[in-house]
Amino acid sequence: MTNAGASDARDRDPEGRARSARPRDGLGRPLPYGTEGVPRQPEGVVRRPQETVAEAQALLDAGKPFHAHEVFEDAWKSGPEEERSLWRGLAQLAVGLTHAARGNAVGGARLLRRGAGALAEWETEQGEDRPYGIDLAGLTRWARELAGRVESGARERPVDAGEEAPRLLS
Repeated sequence: MTNAGASDARDRDPEGRARSARPRDGLGRPLPYGTEGVPRQPEGVVRRPQETVAEAQALLDAGKPFHAHEVFEDAWKSGPEEERSLWRGLAQLAVGLTHAARGNAVGGARLLRRGAGALAEWETEQGEDRPYGIDLAGLTRWARELAGRVESGARERPVDAGEEAPRLLS
């Protein structure tokens, strides 16, 4: 059963795709219309790999892993096929950190582990441990360690995304 008129209220881009124009906070949570939010990352931007890493690192350092995920998502969608699993794994780490910072321990731990597994698999398959200077082994360790802490319930509150931000480059 559909809600009559619900589709009319959705924000759409010029091609008719659903795009939420609601402002968002630093962790990507929607805020009420009219509230000042964090500027959104433009979608579909093609960057050089080094630009992707630098922009994502700046966003992670600023405690904005949701926005870093969008930068990695652009790389995964626009990059060469053989690199898509690398960028997707990095995006999963950023989303895992986002969920952990929002207080979703189960989802955060799951995505951190999924991203760590993707990076470890990419490293094994490609035989490359530092593509574009990215420290895959270090990120894998970071993600698994954070997932364990988040999942154990040792933390009484959500993680601070800025304090927990990983270093992408070694």
